[in-house]
Amino acid sequence: MSENQIGVSKPGAGTPPEGWPMAARPLRIALLGWARLSLQAREGSGYNLNASDLAWGLALSGHAVSYLRSGMDYTLGRGPFVRRVENWKGIECYDFHNSLNVSPASSNFRNMEREISSPRDNRAVLEWLDSIRAEVVHVHSLEGYGLDLIAAIRASGRPVVVTPHNYWYVCPQVDLLHEELRVCEDYQGGTRCVGCLDAPRAERVRLKRGLEQLAHRVLGGFWAGTLRGVYGYVKWHWRPDRLVRGLKQRWFFSASEHAAPNPDPELGLGFDVDDAMTHSGRVEHGLRLEKGEKCPDIGPAPWDQNERFLKRDTHLVVLNNNVHGRRRLAGRDALNAASLVTPPSKFLLDAMRVMGVAGEKLRHVRLGQPHFDQLNRRARRSAMYDVKPWSPASAGPLRIAFLGTTRNNKGLEVLVRAIPLLSKDVRQRCHFLVRAAGWDWLFRKRLSSYPEVTFAGGFDNLQLVSVMGEFDVGILPHIWFENSPLVLLEMLHAGKFVIASRLGGPPDWIVQPGERVEMPKGNGLLFPGGDAGALAACITRVVRGEVVLPSAKEVHGVSTLVSYPDHVREVESVYMDLLAGGDGQMKASVARVEVARGETAPIAELR
Repeated sequence: MSENQIGVSKPGAGTPPEGWPMAARPLRIALLGWARLSLQAREGSGYNLNASDLAWGLALSGHAVSYLRSGMDYTLGRGPFVRRVENWKGIECYDFHNSLNVSPASSNFRNMEREISSPRDNRAVLEWLDSIRAEVVHVHSLEGYGLDLIAAIRASGRPVVVTPHNYWYVCPQVDLLHEELRVCEDYQGGTRCVGCLDAPRAERVRLKRGLEQLAHRVLGGFWAGTLRGVYGYVKWHWRPDRLVRGLKQRWFFSASEHAAPNPDPELGLGFDVDDAMTHSGRVEHGLRLEKGEKCPDIGPAPWDQNERFLKRDTHLVVLNNNVHGRRRLAGRDALNAASLVTPPSKFLLDAMRVMGVAGEKLRHVRLGQPHFDQLNRRARRSAMYDVKPWSPASAGPLRIAFLGTTRNNKGLEVLVRAIPLLSKDVRQRCHFLVRAAGWDWLFRKRLSSYPEVTFAGGFDNLQLVSVMGEFDVGILPHIWFENSPLVLLEMLHAGKFVIASRLGGPPDWIVQPGERVEMPKGNGLLFPGGDAGALAACITRVVRGEVVLPSAKEVHGVSTLVSYPDHVREVESVYMDLLAGGDGQMKASVARVEVARGETAPIAELR
C-alpha cells in the first residue's frame, strides 16, 4: 500500500549553523498532520508552522524525519495508499491517499463514526511506519485519521507523542465554539453538537476532491482550473432566481438601477473647519451594509470563563448514546493511549485533564520558532530597546495593531465594535492598523468613517520583523479558548505590550500591571472575551496614561519565552526519554529551556 520511490536523490536539511544542537544519537522520527508541510503557515496556519519548523530543526540536528499528511488527497476507485511527494528541507514528505476521514475537521463533521475508528486506514499508516522504520511518532494533528490510530501505533511498539494545537480531540468543531460564534462551555452530552456546523457529507467531499485531482493530473493545472471555474459559474447562475434575473437583463435589455448613496454632508464645505473642536472627526463615504451583509453575532464571555469551564463536571457525559458524546470519549481515550501529550499552554493542559486525560500523560511544552528568535534579536539590537514606545506626552498617536485573519474566532469583530465606543479625544490619539488575511470588505465599510483606522491586508513571516515596527500596542481579541497563539508570542518576542482576551492560554503569558512586584508595569492587559466595551476601556486606560507602556526590554523581563533551539532540544529529550523506557517527563540536558525575566534558567541534567 505504499509507493515510497526508494533510491530518489534526497536533499538534506542544510548545513547546521554554528551553535546548533546536534543529536548524540540520530533517530528515525515520523510526524503526522493534515496540512502540506512545505506550505507552512499558508495551509494549517500556526499548527503547521510549528510542526514544519520543528521537523526542520530535528532534521538539522541529524535525525531522519518523515512526515505524513492525510485527508486531503483522493483518487477514484482505489483503496488507501501512501505516496512520497517531496523532500522539503531534508524531511521526507508523504501523502496518505483515500483516507476515510477528510481534513480539515470542518469537512469531516458528519463522519463521526469513522473518525472514532478507522482500522482500514490504520493498517495503511502502520505499513508506512514500518517502511520508513520509524522509532518514534509525533502527532501534531490527527485530522484526516481515526482516533484509534494512536492506540494502534502504540501496540506496534512505538512511543507516540501528541502535541494538541487546539481542542479537536474533544471537539470536532476544533475550537470549542458553538456555531463558531460563542464559547461552548457545556456540550450537553453531545446533543448540542448536532447542527453546530453546516458541513457536507464526507463521502461527497472525497468524491469531489477525487474528481478535481484526477482532472489536475490528466489536464494539467491550467485546464483543470478553467474547468473548475466554468463549473462554479454554471452552478452559481443555474439557481431559478438568478436564471430569471439573467434572462430579463439579456433578453429584455432591462437596465440595472443603482440608487446613489447619500453624499458626504460636508461636501459643500470645501476647506471650512471652523468646528474643529466640536466635530466628531468622522468622515462619511456613504458606505452602508447592504441586503445579505450582516455582522456575526458573536457571544461575550465572562471574566472567569476559563475557570468556569475547568470546574464543570459534565465534560464526559453522554446522552442517549449520542455519536458526538461517544466521539469525545474516543478522543479522551486516544490521548490516554499516547505515551505523552504535550500541550503548548497550561490552559489546554488543564482542559485535557478535566476532560479525562491522565495527569501523568501531560507535560507542558512551550513553543519556539525561528521567526520568534529573529523578532527577539531584532528588539534587543534596537537603539530603542530600553525606551518606552509611547506616553500621553508623545507628539504622535498611540499605534495599535490587530494581526491575524478575518475568521470569527480571531475576534476582529470585537475590535470593530470597540472602536466606535471610544470617546473622540481617546480615538483621535490612536491609530489602528488592521492586518487581517481574508475577506475584510464588511469590516472596512463599517469603519470607513474613522480616519484613525488603516486596513493593510494579510502578512507573512517575511514581513513580520518590519511589521513590528509599525505599532506600539498589539490587540488579541479572540473569542475562543486560544491555546498558544503565535501572534501573541510574536508580539512578546518583539517586546510589544499586548491587550488580550482572557480566554484560554494567553493568561499564561500576560502579566498585568501590578501583578508582580519586580515588574509593576507588566506586559499587557486582559479583558473578558467578546466584550467590546471592556476592550475600549483597556485602550482608554493606556491612552490616558493610567497604564504606563513598558519598554521592549521590560516586556522581555517579565515574559516567559522559549528559544527555537531550546524548543527542539526539549522535544528531542522527550523522544530520547521515551525510547529509554521513561515517561517523557524528564527535563532536557541543555543549558537553558525557558527564558524567564530576561535570565537563563538552569535545567536539570537528563538522568
